[in-house]
Formats: sequence, structure tokens, C-alpha cells
Amino acid sequence: MADGRVALSAATRSYAQIGRLVKFCNGEFMGQNLKFAPIQERKNGNAIKSHVCNSLTADLAGEAKLRDLEMEKRDARTVVAIILGGGAGTRLFPLTKRRAKPAVPMGGAYRLIDVPMSNCINSGVNKVYILTQFNSASLNRHLARAYNFGSGVSFGDGYVEVLAATQTPGQAGKNWFQGTADAVRQFHWLFEDPRSKDIEDVLILSGDHLYRMDYMDFVQSHRLSGADITLSSLPIDQSRASDFGLMKIDDKGRVLSFSEKPRGNELKAMAVDTTVLGLSQEEAEKKPYIASMGVYVFKKDILLNLLRWRFPTANDFGSEIIPASAREFHIQAYLFNDYWEDIGTIRSFFEANLALTEHPPRFSFYDATKPIYTSRRNLPPSKIDDSKIVDSIVSHGSFLTSCLVEHSVIGIRSRISSKAHLKDTVMLGADFYETDSEIASALSKGKVPVGIGENTRIKECIIDKNARIGKNVVIENADGVQEADRTSEGFYIRSGVTIILKNAIIKDGTVI
Repeated sequence: MADGRVALSAATRSYAQIGRLVKFCNGEFMGQNLKFAPIQERKNGNAIKSHVCNSLTADLAGEAKLRDLEMEKRDARTVVAIILGGGAGTRLFPLTKRRAKPAVPMGGAYRLIDVPMSNCINSGVNKVYILTQFNSASLNRHLARAYNFGSGVSFGDGYVEVLAATQTPGQAGKNWFQGTADAVRQFHWLFEDPRSKDIEDVLILSGDHLYRMDYMDFVQSHRLSGADITLSSLPIDQSRASDFGLMKIDDKGRVLSFSEKPRGNELKAMAVDTTVLGLSQEEAEKKPYIASMGVYVFKKDILLNLLRWRFPTANDFGSEIIPASAREFHIQAYLFNDYWEDIGTIRSFFEANLALTEHPPRFSFYDATKPIYTSRRNLPPSKIDDSKIVDSIVSHGSFLTSCLVEHSVIGIRSRISSKAHLKDTVMLGADFYETDSEIASALSKGKVPVGIGENTRIKECIIDKNARIGKNVVIENADGVQEADRTSEGFYIRSGVTIILKNAIIKDGTVI
């Protein structure tokens, strides 16, 4: 409040009388360590319940004032997030041919990095590092445009910093990032910097997941449990279990063991009673396995100890450090029973995009209270003339003329010409516009403008940015080819999905 008073909400009912106020005089008590004091509730003179709260004694109006313990546990100023964006992204190739995996466009107008960045902003976590290594130019450009102080997104006293892989003195310093853990290890000195003196916990996040999460709920659970490490986990069924790292927990949610992508009898041995994490009996029977989401929170001191002294040669969190740590440290599982998708392969990228068109969608980029941010582009609304759009998303700045678009996602600045038909297609859009005169000039010379030409049919396809697809083209993979490398012809096929390369030219009349 403007006069420095803090009203205690109904959530503090067990700690203080509703309506009482704490007043900090000119910040006199701000930042001081507050002592824990046990408080007992009594009934007929007998103690019946004991709990702990933070107490602050001050001679203000002759009364003791209380500060809520729960608010202490949700202090985002003591949390720093590290987003891992340095992997080569080979399973998303060719979308990662010229861009880092977190820079891959998603949902028509966003990029994958926007998801963890927006989750941080919406959670109040305003200290963020992004570790990069491969093809990072487009990622750096996007971060600079979207998350700077002039973009309308405020970080207060926080920061967003890109930490690129770099060589340092010594033999070990000549190596690039060898894995997730090694990437963080090479920048361990950041946590010993005076700027990090108040940091208590470190969030480790991935740059290629699709989900909406309040990280401070996650951190608060970690702090209340007293865990050294907490893993965000997802209950899953047997059909998907072998694709993930699975954890075995006790009846209090503590992780006892960890197994990376188990199969057969080893998989069956990892089944647990997931009602421990809060699932209903019915849900627990359907989803008897607990998978790691690759989202972790470490006590800062524990993380530094693990990276520098306990496991100085381990390169990866998921397959090395965390499984080994389960035998020595308190590792807790945190249930995240909501939509989450790992955008790690062409097929998962394709299906996650098309899933956005469902009614209602399992994930939506729009939420009035927790929006997903991206860079401002100042584009006009899309112009749609005499076209039919069915179960699709059309991003801003697009031009659709007398065409049919079904179950598809159309990216920014897309052009689709008359009598074109797109179905089950993810079109990433374009980085620039061609003027009407440029388009007319290209057509008069037999060249192909950016966008999709007349009478073209496209199905089950990903069209990368700035692609030029001519007239009377058919892209349907009628033969059901699963894998093909046709770089010279401007396309790949991965897991049965045709990918038209960025800046590719598909000439008039081509059949794929």
C-alpha cells in the first residue's frame, strides 16, 4: 500500500486476527531476519494445536504484529531461473538448421523460449539466465526484442541475461557445454557474485517445453518440504512411461530411486501409488508412473556442491546427477497434473501445434491473468477475402484470398492465394512482406513469390519461414514415406511429416 501498510488476508487466519495491520516505519524492519515463534491454540485451557509463524515485535500502537510465513516461502526475490537453450536440437532438424531449438516458432506468433520466460514473469521470478550454444543468433535477437525494458515487460530490480558458451583459461575451459549440468557448472561463479548473495534456490528450466506453471508454487512446496532438490513430475500411463525418466517415491513423496527410460520388468518395477501426490484413486490406477518433466529446483548451496565437488565430471542432470543424488540427498517429487508437452521431435512439434486448434484446446496461449509474452511486431490484422477457415489459427499480418484452410496453424505475414487448400498444416509465416509490385514482377518473370500460390494443395506439412510455394503444387506425401532428405529440392520428410525448408523455392506444378 502507498503508506507502507500490509493487510493480512484471509489466508493468514490461523496466524493473526483478521484486519490487523503491520506497518514498516521507513523500512526499519525490512530485510531483517525474522525469528520463528511457536504459537498454540487453546480450548478450555488445553493446548490442542501448535503451528509456527514469523513474529515481529515492535512498539507500534502497543501491539505485536505478525508476518505470514507463507509469504516468506513465496519470496521470488530469492530465486533465480536458468533456462537451458544450448542443445543442438537434432531431433527437431531441419527446423533447427539455422536456429536454436528455443527459437523455433510455435503457435503461429510465438517462439518456444516464450513459454518458460512468460512462466517466470507470471510467477514473479525476475532474475533469469539463458544458456546458449548452437545457432543462437535468432534466439538472441528475439530475446533482445521481446524482453528488454522498452518492450512493456518490467523486471523491476531483476535481469534477463544470455550466457553464451565461451572458452575460459585452463584445459577444462577449452570445452563447449557437454550437457545440461556442465553448462551450469561453467557459470557457477555467477552464484558467488555479490548480486547473488540473496539467492536461496535455483530453478533449472528447459527451453523446449509447452506448459503454463506458477514456479513459485513449485518453489514454495520445495521450501516447505525441506528438500535439497525438488523435481516437477507428471503422472503418466504405461503407454508413454518408457519415453521418460521415472522416479520411485515413498508415501511422503520423497524420491527413492530414478530410472531413465526403463522397459520391460524394469518399467513395471517403477510403478507407484500416485495417490501419494494427490491424485484420485481412479486417476492413480490409470497413471501409475511418475515422470520427470526436466524442471528442477535446487538449494543454491546444494547445486554448487554437486557440480563442483560431489560430481565434478557429471555432464547431465537427468541421467547422471539426479539419479546418483537420490541415495545421498533429500529429493522430493512435486506433482504437476496439467498440460505439458516436450517439443523435442518433429512429430511432437507438429501435433502440439495442431492441438491448439481443438475445441477447447488443451493448452491456450491466451490467459488474461497469465499471458504468454512475445516480441511486439506492430502488424495489421489479418485480411481474409472470400475464404473458408475451419478449426484453425490465423496469426496477424496475414493475407488469405479465396482459399480453404482446415485444422491448421497459419503464422505471421502468411500469404495464401486463391483456390489453395491447406489441411493439417503448420505454416510458420514470413519475416518480411513483398509489395504488390514485387509480387507482380516475380510472377511476370516466372519466379515464385513468398507464400502459397494458386490451386495448391497441402496436407500434413510444416512450412518453414519465407518459403516460396508456386501454383498447382501438391504436397500430400501420398506414398506415406516416413523419412527422406531432399535438401536440393527444398524439403525433408520426418516421421511422415513433410517439412518445407526455410527460404525454399517449390516450383509451379511440383508434386511431393
